[in-house]
Amino acid sequence: PGPDETQDDAQWRTAGERIQTLLDASSSGGAVARERAEQLVREVTDLYGAVLERMTDVALAADPDLADRFAADDLVASLLLVHGLHPYDVERRVSDALDSVRPYLGSHGGDVSLLGVDDGVVRLQFQGSCKSCPSSAVTLELAVEDAVRAAAPEIDSIEVVAAEKDPSSGVIPAASLLTQLHSNRGRG
Repeated sequence: PGPDETQDDAQWRTAGERIQTLLDASSSGGAVARERAEQLVREVTDLYGAVLERMTDVALAADPDLADRFAADDLVASLLLVHGLHPYDVERRVSDALDSVRPYLGSHGGDVSLLGVDDGVVRLQFQGSCKSCPSSAVTLELAVEDAVRAAAPEIDSIEVVAAEKDPSSGVIPAASLLTQLHSNRGRG
């Protein structure tokens, strides 16, 4: 994005905060004034959502490749999400979000797999050292959760599924070695 686009993005990123400030200020006129202000915001949002849906339908019918450009623009993608018009389904958005945090996870010797998205629940599994390092596990999980929730705000929850232990990898437990040692002593 050019400098004008970046400046515009910064202005629009704070629009939600400005709207909330105006709604809070309307409370000084009492509960009825606040309810009317909230209804006004809902009506305007619904109107713009309906127009945006028509425009998106026309644009994508004329050029389906625009879906990728819409999804790549954070401001456009977030507005499409608000109105349920994002061109990608929730699983694709979650997968893309995981791809965006993989370099960070990789820098800590880990990775994450998307096991699926069902009934509003995203199921993930961590691999590598990030699943067992308590100092960074929480930070890494929060980074993943933030990315997933930003990409798919409509999800209800994120479930982290424990990785199955691979019996052929890792260290043999000491108890197992001691048991083997004791059983061999009885033979000799």
